[in-house]
Amino acid sequence: MGRLDGKVAIVTGAGRGIGRGEALMLAGEGARVVVNDLGGGLQGEGNESRPAISVCEEIEALGGEAVPNFENVATPSGAEQLVQQAIDTYGRLDILVNNAGILRDGMVFNADPAAWASVIDVHLNGHFLPTRYATAFWREQAKAGETAHRTIVNTSSESGLFGNAGQTNYDAAKMGIASFTMAVARECVKYGVTCNAIAPRARTRMTTSTFEGTERAGEFSTADGEGFDPMDPDNIAPFVAFLATDEAAEITGQTFIVYGGIVAHVRMPHVTDIVQKAGRWTVDELIESQGELFKAVGPDVFEAPRGHAKLPRQ
Repeated sequence: MGRLDGKVAIVTGAGRGIGRGEALMLAGEGARVVVNDLGGGLQGEGNESRPAISVCEEIEALGGEAVPNFENVATPSGAEQLVQQAIDTYGRLDILVNNAGILRDGMVFNADPAAWASVIDVHLNGHFLPTRYATAFWREQAKAGETAHRTIVNTSSESGLFGNAGQTNYDAAKMGIASFTMAVARECVKYGVTCNAIAPRARTRMTTSTFEGTERAGEFSTADGEGFDPMDPDNIAPFVAFLATDEAAEITGQTFIVYGGIVAHVRMPHVTDIVQKAGRWTVDELIESQGELFKAVGPDVFEAPRGHAKLPRQ
C-alpha cells in the first residue's frame, strides 16, 4: 500500500530532472500521474514529446499508471486542458506539482526585455494558470461536499529567496512564486487545499548551466558513484510526496529548501529587529542606530554573503 493510493497527480515540467523524480515518486506511492512536459529547451525553445512519454513508460514499467501531456502551461488553454485531462482520464485530481520553468539569464543593465518577460511569464503564469483551474475544480467539489485533502507544491528557488547576480528575471519570478504560495494557501484553506513551495538544490540542466565557470560549479558536478549523491535530483521527490500525504494536511503556506538529505524551513518575510523613537527620525540618528537593525544576523543565518543559502554544517 502506498501513501497516495487512489490519488491523482499532475506534475508540470516532469520530463527531466526534478520533475521526473517527482512524477516517479508520486507514482511509486500509488498516485496516478499526468506527466506534463512541453519538451522545450532550457530557454523555452522548441518542443519534443519524447521526455514526457519516456517518464510515463518508466512509471508503467514499475507497475504504475501515467499519461503524458504536452501542453504549454503558461497559456490559459494549455493549463485548462492539462487539468481537464487529469479529470477526464482518472475522474479526479488531488495533487498539483508546479515545476516547469526556463532560464534566460542576463545582467539587469543589458537584459533583453523580451527574454526577461518570457521567464516571468513561464514561471509565474506557469504556476498561476494550472493552479487557477485546479483550485476552481476543487472549490466546486468542496461546495458539493467533497472534503478530501488536496495539495499544491510550487517550485521556488534559493536564487529567488536570496538573489543571484545575472538572474533578475528568474529571481523575481521565484520570489513571486513564494509569495503566490502564501496567498493561495490563505485563499484555499477553507476548501481543504494546502499550498507549499520548495526551493530545491540539485543537479539539473538549469543549475549546471547557471554555475558553469563559477566557484559554485563544483557543487553540481556528477557524483563519482560512491556513497550518497547530495545533488541527485531524485532527492527532492520524497519531500514533495510527503506534502501530498494526508499526514501533511496541516502544513500550508510554507517554503522549504530541499537539498540532499536536508529539509530547511524558510521563514518568509518577517520582522526581526526594530528601531523606534517617539517622533520622526533624522538621518544622523538612523546612521547611528543602523546596527540595531541587524542584531539578529549572526553566523547561523541561512543566507551566505554571496547570496545563496548556507545550510547547517553536518
